[in-house]
Amino acid sequence: MDFSFLSPVPDSVLAYNEVLSQQTLGTNIKIHSSQNGIPDLKNVKVAILGVLENRNDYNYIGETFQLNEIRKAFYSLFPGSWNITIADLGDISRGETVNDTYFALKETIINLVKANVIPVILGGSQDLTYANYRAYDNLIPMVNIVNVDAKFNLGDSSKPIKNNSFVGKIILDKPYNLFNYSTLGYQTYFNPQEEIDLMESLYFEYYRLGEIANNITLAEPVMRDANIVTVDLNSIKSAEVSLKQKFSPNGFDGKEICAITRYAGISNKVSSFGIYEYKPSKDDEITAMLIAQMIWYFIEGVNYRVKDDDFSDESSYQKFITLTESEELVFYKSNKTGRWWIEIPFLSNVNNKLKRHTLLPCMHQDYIDACNNKVPERWYKAIQKNSL
Repeated sequence: MDFSFLSPVPDSVLAYNEVLSQQTLGTNIKIHSSQNGIPDLKNVKVAILGVLENRNDYNYIGETFQLNEIRKAFYSLFPGSWNITIADLGDISRGETVNDTYFALKETIINLVKANVIPVILGGSQDLTYANYRAYDNLIPMVNIVNVDAKFNLGDSSKPIKNNSFVGKIILDKPYNLFNYSTLGYQTYFNPQEEIDLMESLYFEYYRLGEIANNITLAEPVMRDANIVTVDLNSIKSAEVSLKQKFSPNGFDGKEICAITRYAGISNKVSSFGIYEYKPSKDDEITAMLIAQMIWYFIEGVNYRVKDDDFSDESSYQKFITLTESEELVFYKSNKTGRWWIEIPFLSNVNNKLKRHTLLPCMHQDYIDACNNKVPERWYKAIQKNSL
């Protein structure tokens, strides 16, 4: 595998690591160092990958950044009772152009995903999600992206890509591999009405901050269907982060964002995960520690993944059929985990994109609603999207 784009973890971080307790994560993970080179990825399940690129931030004024404080915070944490191996592969430095950085990130993700390693990407600007998405062009036929964000970031796709318009590029650039795009935690006053209307017309899913904060479990079935999860740190409320990171008085609190990243980890489909829009400042410890804990909870989720979506064995699930006024809905419940799915019927008269999406993750509440003659909105959107 070619990892020539990666620069090692700085010696200052490794020196900090030397004085930590032998039980901490820093002394128990494989680290890319200038002394020892890139570690062997055999048995590695999760790899941390920094990307020092922020030039497509629409507020960019020439500043650079580093990820040392995040690494120090993460290394200082103690692992859970995990049985997975973690690596820190160091950083992709900014290329001569932003497209060079995109290429380096894309190739690195391809190599990791093919090796069954989940990259945890720590980045500057969130437009790096575009490079993450393009890495899947030849990996799987259709891609589902979940964005934890206060904004949709659809933007004007006719203009050059920025961190507030990268989703428009993902939707409109060939090859067209996007099947579903979901936003968790959007805040209406940060989004123009035409973007909200566009999300609706494309049958994409979007959940307001209040919806998710009132019932955090709504995030679980959305994450269960995701291949790529991207988190904008601006979705976290100002009180939880340091000076330069402050964006809005409203947003997820630390506990909620960690629960969401744990759901992302538990999902059997999620094969890459990114945390973006990091802006270090002198009082940076609090943001760095929060990001470290988000990574910790993601890895905790990966450790507790359960293969419960194989419905070829009838003894592993229960099947429920409900009748609403307009539809017959078929639900499946895993005997192993208690998680629920709803069947998406094939539409034989259309070019079917849903070959791998015949079962849509849902909640027990969706089944209860169907019993009360209410068709779940996720099911309706999936049907509409498949007939576009």
